[in-house]
Amino acid sequence: MTNPPRLVAWELTRACNLACRHCRADAVTETSPDELTTKEAKDFIDQLAEYGKPILIMTGGEPLLRDDFYEIAQYGTDKGLRVVLATNGTFMTADIASRLKDVGIQRISVSIDGSDAKTHDDFRCEIGSFDAALVGIQHIKDAGIGFQINTTITKRNIDQITKILDLAVRLEAEALHIFMLVPTGRGKDIEEDEIPPEEYERVLNWFYDQRNKVPLQLKATCAPHYFRIMRQRAKEEGIKITMETHGFEAMTKGCLGGSGFCFVSHIGEVYPCGFLPALAGDIRKQSFKDVWEQSKVFNDIRDVNKLKGKCGICEYRRVCSGCRARAYAATGDYMDEEPYCMYVPAGGEMV
Repeated sequence: MTNPPRLVAWELTRACNLACRHCRADAVTETSPDELTTKEAKDFIDQLAEYGKPILIMTGGEPLLRDDFYEIAQYGTDKGLRVVLATNGTFMTADIASRLKDVGIQRISVSIDGSDAKTHDDFRCEIGSFDAALVGIQHIKDAGIGFQINTTITKRNIDQITKILDLAVRLEAEALHIFMLVPTGRGKDIEEDEIPPEEYERVLNWFYDQRNKVPLQLKATCAPHYFRIMRQRAKEEGIKITMETHGFEAMTKGCLGGSGFCFVSHIGEVYPCGFLPALAGDIRKQSFKDVWEQSKVFNDIRDVNKLKGKCGICEYRRVCSGCRARAYAATGDYMDEEPYCMYVPAGGEMV
């Protein structure tokens, strides 16, 4: 039996007011006539509401650029979905934050890619975007909506990760999610900014060390190795991983793409995640349930015994599985081994 997804990220539009160096969507300045219409959007929400009621992440581009954003968000809320928003924060005003609260937005993620304006603005290619995002966060807080900070880690900001964590604490964020750069979209153009595997390992070990030191949730995204590291470190410390010791991470795994999570594009195409351009289906042509349950791409990824290379023999493959998007970017095969993992499998039974 295939369980429904727990999270669905929906790219409402590719339009955005920024042109960030690492943009997965390779965003543009104008909304597209090919985007799902308001009716199609509501039909899609109906399907999600009937099929497991996943958390609905409204993303982009900049989703607030859609004229019908509030209507769609309200519809999702009325259908019983937990609707959350991913934004760059620069559009946020007191009025917008109040409207978001009114239509039931449960949490907002704001992208912050530096601990100072110089670093963030360079990454976002827009002078003033850092200060605007901080103003936006204050409006979100004033409206009484929980928020988290999303940070993409690259060579440009790796020396600031401690300060970025400090900033998230100072801003009273509920969570800090760090993302490891995946070379897709505009991210291909800054592939040289990917941190090397040694730094990848160091950062994730540092992240693990911060778990009980800060008053907010920490989550490593596009970093499935973290779940191998978490188990290695817990074993060294003689700790059994439980909800009490490791929170929600004890109940989940590295990459949820295709198993607990999927990405739906602005034109209704369905993918395991926004960084893996392996088409699973199209909600304009099929029901979402059929795509989720019958897609070859999804069923391949769910079967850890189909993993190739060292991922295929790794004892941590069930909890990690490697980044399928990075494997695809490197080899053209989404089941190939993760190219940014240093770990040498010991073999044996799966952890």
